Amino acid sequence: MTYNPEPKYEHGDQLKVGILVANLGTPDAPTAKALRPYLRQFLSDARIVEIPRIIWWFILNCIILVIRPKKSAEKYASVWTKEGSPLLVHAQKQTLLLRGFLGQKIKSPFAVELGMSYGNPSMASAIAKLKAQHCDRILVFPLYPQYAASSTASALDAVWRVLLKTRNVPAIRTIKHYHDHPAYISALAQSVREHWRINGKPSKLVMSFHGVPKFHLLKGDMYHCECHKTGRLLAEALALNKDEYLIAFQSRFGKQEWLKPYLAGTLEALGKANTKRVDVICPGFSSDCLETLEEIAIEGKHIFQSHGGGDYEYIPALNENEAWIHAMTAIALENLQGWVSAEWDGNQATKEAEMTKLRAQSLVNNQ
Repeated sequence: MTYNPEPKYEHGDQLKVGILVANLGTPDAPTAKALRPYLRQFLSDARIVEIPRIIWWFILNCIILVIRPKKSAEKYASVWTKEGSPLLVHAQKQTLLLRGFLGQKIKSPFAVELGMSYGNPSMASAIAKLKAQHCDRILVFPLYPQYAASSTASALDAVWRVLLKTRNVPAIRTIKHYHDHPAYISALAQSVREHWRINGKPSKLVMSFHGVPKFHLLKGDMYHCECHKTGRLLAEALALNKDEYLIAFQSRFGKQEWLKPYLAGTLEALGKANTKRVDVICPGFSSDCLETLEEIAIEGKHIFQSHGGGDYEYIPALNENEAWIHAMTAIALENLQGWVSAEWDGNQATKEAEMTKLRAQSLVNNQ
C-alpha cells in the first residue's frame, strides 16, 4: 500500500474540526468529451448499478459510453449556466453559506469543504484540503435527506476509499439521513408556501423522488419508507388532505421494476383527467440539477400538457434558501456535539499551543 503524503505539521499547530459537504457530482463541461469520463466513473460504481461486473463492463463500455455521452451532453447544455453546472454552483454556495452560518454559532476552529462522489471537486481533494487545515476530526454531511445505498452509502464509500490510502486517519462522524428532521421539513414547507403565495395553489401537489430498483427495497434499503415519511410530514406541514398530493418516483432506467408509482405515468394520468394545474417538487434534492431542471421541469411539463393537463409548475429545490441553510446548520451542529464549542477561548488555546511546542522542542533537544 502506498499512502498519500501527509500535510506538514508542527507541534503547536491549531487542530480544527472539518465538515465535509458531500454531493453526487457533475461533469466539468456540457460536452460529450467531458461526459464520457464522468459517466464511466458514475456508472462503474457497484452501488449505482448492481449487475454482475463482467456483463455490466460490456454494456457500459461497448454500448452506453458510445451512445449516451452525446445525448447527455445535449441535456446538460440545456440547463448549464454562465457560472457552470447548476448542481456545482448551488453546492458551492451552500458550502460557503454553511461556513458563514456555523461561524456565527461556533468559536472553536473549524473548516468546511465540498466534495463530490464523482467528478470535481473530488472527495480526495476535499479531504486533502481539510487535512491541510489540520482537521483531525471530520463530519461527513451527505446532501441526501433520505438514505439510499446508491446515494448516501456511495458518498461514504468515496470517503472510505480516500481514507484507505491515508496514513494519519482523522476521526470520522457521518450523517446518515435527515428525512424527518423538523428544520428540513420546515424549510420545504416554507418554500412551497412562498411559491403558492406568488403563484396560487395547484389542483394537485406531486412530490417526486429519485427512483431506485424495487429490489433495493426488498433487500433492506430504507429509502422508499423515508421518502414516504418525508412526503407525509410535508403534507401535514402544509395542511393538505390525501386528495391534494401524490408521491411518485422519477428517472427509471432499464427494464426491471423500480419504485412505483412512476412520475411519467402519474403526470400522464393527471393530464388525461384534465387536471387544471399541477405543481411538482423534488424533496430529495438539496440543489437543482440536470434531473430536476430538465427531466422534471421540462420533460414532466411536456408529458402532463401533451395528455390534456393545464398549467404545470416546478417548485425549485431548496438551493440557497435561507431556511435550508439554517436547517443545514442545525443538522450539522447536532452531529458536531462535543467536537465544537461556542465558549472556546482563542487566547487560552494559543497559550496551550505554545506550551505544546515548547515541550516538543524540549524532547527533541534532550534526545
